[in-house]
Amino acid sequence: MAGTAPNSPTRQPRTVDNPLPHVLPEGQNAAPLEVMGSTASDKVVVIMVGLPATGKTHIAKRICRFLSFFHDIPAQIFNVGDYRRKLCGTQMPAEFYNPDNPEGLKARMMACDAALADLVEYIKQDGVRVAAFDATNTTFQRRQHIIKVLNQQGIRSKKIFIESICDSSTILDDNIRNVKLNTPDYRDVDPEEAVDDFKLRRANYEKVYEPLSERDGSYIKIINSKQYIVNAIRGYLPLKIVHFVMNLHTLGRTFYLTRHGQSEYNLLGKIGGDSGLTPAGTEYARRLAQFAKEQIIHKDGVERPCRLWTSTLRRTKQTAQFIEHNKFEHMWDNGEKFEWIQLRRQERRNLDELYAGTCDGMTYKEIEEVFPEEFARRQDDKLAYRYPRGESYMDVTLRLEPLAQEMERTREPVLVVGHQGILRILYAYFMGLDRKEAPYVSIPLNNVIELTPHAYGCHEKRYCLMMKEEMLNDGQDEPVTSMPEKGQAPPGVTKRDSSVMAENMIFAATDPIMNAPSC
Repeated sequence: MAGTAPNSPTRQPRTVDNPLPHVLPEGQNAAPLEVMGSTASDKVVVIMVGLPATGKTHIAKRICRFLSFFHDIPAQIFNVGDYRRKLCGTQMPAEFYNPDNPEGLKARMMACDAALADLVEYIKQDGVRVAAFDATNTTFQRRQHIIKVLNQQGIRSKKIFIESICDSSTILDDNIRNVKLNTPDYRDVDPEEAVDDFKLRRANYEKVYEPLSERDGSYIKIINSKQYIVNAIRGYLPLKIVHFVMNLHTLGRTFYLTRHGQSEYNLLGKIGGDSGLTPAGTEYARRLAQFAKEQIIHKDGVERPCRLWTSTLRRTKQTAQFIEHNKFEHMWDNGEKFEWIQLRRQERRNLDELYAGTCDGMTYKEIEEVFPEEFARRQDDKLAYRYPRGESYMDVTLRLEPLAQEMERTREPVLVVGHQGILRILYAYFMGLDRKEAPYVSIPLNNVIELTPHAYGCHEKRYCLMMKEEMLNDGQDEPVTSMPEKGQAPPGVTKRDSSVMAENMIFAATDPIMNAPSC
């Protein structure tokens, strides 16, 4: 036998004495610590400060959303305005907020203390890490009252003030009209009357406004979403919040998410791989380019700078191949001029599809036959399941964290040409879904999903650029599974002009073509 000394007995397999192996308590699908909240041991109370319409609620909600979704750190926002509406009703006049109005002042203090009491009960819970107290908190006296109550209740967590300052009339007007007028305080009120009333409300707060200073302790000061002052902040979780906040802005922005066109592996029902597009996929690429030209790059008849991100895999790059890239001069908000290449493609490795490891290139049927135990484990826990020598949705969530931060930072519209598994996570993050829901989100082929985040959630619109019936002229037999379900398009779904677009806008979750296998 090769490798055996002459005239010696056949070498026996070596045995290893390992009576106490290191077994992960989470099992074979153990998730990385960074997405399990295990690294963060501090408790933090974030206290918002600032005049109305400066983006405080948006900032507080994004912080809580980011920490809970990407790091599994329990976080909750306590909005004093919600408590005030429960106690006093909606549509209170501007005079209610006058600091010289004792009744209004008493009512607002009651709302503050009610929210604070609930925050205290929440932050005391085991496992809870972050609570955000969302209110104007415009005076030093009010801020000291909050700190005093927390200390009296035994809340020894770190306290960070975050002050949002906005002195840009353009940004303020945009925030008032697009955010504040959509709150219950101004529902069914004439827009111009509502704007005037809100400006009077803001002026009442300005009378007593005291910006943060050294005497307030640890704080982050945000000025017009482009200047940041950080004072006396230490620790893993507080600095994680600082880093995230410095990637935030309160300006409106839009994301367009789409899967690549139908790939050769989609047609065969295989997962993963690096196959190219089918003829149907190439046709979708042409329509996507036209959609980008008509719907994305122009706003109110004026061309605006936009970004294009793809993965490094062939099918996404080929889907973006027909998009035009003209050049024009663009001025940044700091006054610098720059030659902008419209929708210049950026390949991003963290947008690559979830890697199926040993199962890459197989159909789900083949996986079930060859690796029945693996197939069953995936069925039991799709979020945490990790393919042999591959990835899990939890692993992908970890590598998408920096990309999500960049999406929060980016001010231009972004067209993301990606993969089903990847887009599921991004969609779930911006739409406020639980991580456990992400692996089951419907991201069909041939559709563009438009997401517009705002302070109180995220608006969604869907555009179907190519119907399923147009993809059947490929000479292949359709897999025997469910067909599209007939019905009216749900709210937010827009049908694009097409000779074949009729009623089939809603597709069953198991539809073999529009929901072609991914990972």
